[in-house]
Amino acid sequence: MSTAEATSGGTAYETVEAAVRAQLAKALGGKRGIVEAALPTIAFTVSWIVSEDLRTSLIVSIALAVLLLVARLVQRSTPQFVINSLIGIAIGAFFAARTGEAKDYYLPGILYNGGYAAAMLLSVVTRWPLVGFMIGSVTGDPTGWRRDPGIVRLCSKLTWLLMIPCLVRVVVQLPIYLIWGNDGVAAMGVAKIALGWPLQVAALGAMVLVLARGRTPIQPASPIGPLTGEKPS
Repeated sequence: MSTAEATSGGTAYETVEAAVRAQLAKALGGKRGIVEAALPTIAFTVSWIVSEDLRTSLIVSIALAVLLLVARLVQRSTPQFVINSLIGIAIGAFFAARTGEAKDYYLPGILYNGGYAAAMLLSVVTRWPLVGFMIGSVTGDPTGWRRDPGIVRLCSKLTWLLMIPCLVRVVVQLPIYLIWGNDGVAAMGVAKIALGWPLQVAALGAMVLVLARGRTPIQPASPIGPLTGEKPS
């Protein structure tokens, strides 16, 4: 039986690990994507520390995000990561402006991480780990990966690693939000930045180590391949 190759955008992958690494690289957006995601939050936090004025802090944060988006459009590079950041900032700004409480700028992020962690935990418990759908997006078969117990175990382990940063953010930020209120805005900002991409990169680094050690073949099972739908040769 020959090893089948999953393809995405003309790129062939012979192993599950290679396919997941490729998808993670796309998700990160490179160094520039990481910086663009962090800068508006840094701007809001610093502005609040200096001025303690919610309106000014929101304007500075949103203006910086828009400036980053314009730079992307002028350079004709993908604006995906700036847009994602801008949407998150807009939601945070809406919450804060509606209540008049600067602390609520961070509430959507806390809720998002809590919900995402719960969804990933549920996916692992039900043996439908979310990382498995990365494999499906590469192979074109959204659920075929689940027929291979080895792939399910690998994807469950990787999903756990993705879930840990989300849990840590909630555990650290939620008590500050509930107990300190607006007095904890600066602390929440620092925590959001420190537990943002640095923690995510650490988790992805752990995933890369797991992926580097394994070579789970993307191969068809008789008579029809579970991941590619191809007949074995």
